[in-house]
Amino acid sequence: MDPIRKKLLIAAFTILCFSFTAILLSLVCLWKIHRKKKKNNSEKLLTQADDQSLDAEKGVAFSPSSFFAKCNSLSTLSLKGFASFIDYKMIEKATKNFDKINILDESGFKLVYKAILDNGTEVAVKKVFCLTKGIQREFENEVKLLSRFHHSNVISSYGYSIENETGFVVYELMHNGSLETQLHGPSRGSQLSWHRRLKIALDIARGLQYLNELCIPPIIHRNLKPSTILLDSNFNAKISDFGMAAVVAGGGGGKEGGLSRSLNFLGKTGPIAPESILNGILTDMSDVYAFGVILLELVLGRKALEMSEVSGQECLVRWARGVLTDRHVMPNVVDPVIRGTMSVKHLNQVGVIAYLCLEDEPKYRPLITDILNSLVPLVPVGLGGTLIV
Repeated sequence: MDPIRKKLLIAAFTILCFSFTAILLSLVCLWKIHRKKKKNNSEKLLTQADDQSLDAEKGVAFSPSSFFAKCNSLSTLSLKGFASFIDYKMIEKATKNFDKINILDESGFKLVYKAILDNGTEVAVKKVFCLTKGIQREFENEVKLLSRFHHSNVISSYGYSIENETGFVVYELMHNGSLETQLHGPSRGSQLSWHRRLKIALDIARGLQYLNELCIPPIIHRNLKPSTILLDSNFNAKISDFGMAAVVAGGGGGKEGGLSRSLNFLGKTGPIAPESILNGILTDMSDVYAFGVILLELVLGRKALEMSEVSGQECLVRWARGVLTDRHVMPNVVDPVIRGTMSVKHLNQVGVIAYLCLEDEPKYRPLITDILNSLVPLVPVGLGGTLIV
């Protein structure tokens, strides 16, 4: 072999060995660095766990949700331009530092306070503990939607505020509380006459017509029930609580359009239409079904689900569908508080409306506008209908 060529081969082999050694050393160094970082992270996690254990020993509650909330801060919400921001200090002052005496309602992760603003306006403040991403999403959804609504039968919002991981919604104060409190609370519906109950049903129907048919795009409430219907000092009804409401993609609505299949029933305690449970289908007919359940509660004075001494009467809908169209039975099962105070003919008409709203097949349920037109002649002129008493 040529001496020069031999020297070149030896040089090339030496360079190759050197390069391979350098690469190998680099990989070893990277592995050591990675291992050191992993060890540090483990030590950090152990330290956090120790801190959490110390908190627990001191009586400080710790849960995965509180840790999760820190990773999903409310400060990341994009609410600017949707609603008026209210300074937290103003809310704190208006509620007298969230005095317990001002609590109007309490449920789940929410507290509602009575508050008085500096200008003397009485308002309600809903305090939402956004401990999970789902609750945070509901808070954001409600703030954005309430800023869009302008209707006498939908609750009006003054604005919102955020302090750490707690959200606040400020809305008009409804002096007579919720329909649930009036119907099933201590008074047991004694302030709700027959005509007043029909007026409340008419108000709800008008609010739903606005949401389902007049809003662009349409809105499906999804959580309509007596506790989300609020009553002012004159018992005018307004729909509230829009955390779970859905905007109908593509508009439309009605019996055939505006479907949404990505449903989440977590936290939903209102009546759920059969098609939503079986197929995950959501339309404005789902709200019509919920309206039918509220109409039942107004007429019969009973909760949608309750323990009953009579077997088979635990589920109001299942039991009532067998009597709603029986003109001889209806006068005997109506709420005792109003029994005998109404026209039997009108009672039977309301029974038929409720029966149709509760049809298992959505296509057989009436549109909210048809329900509205059926109720108007049954409500006295002085209460917003056309009936002359």
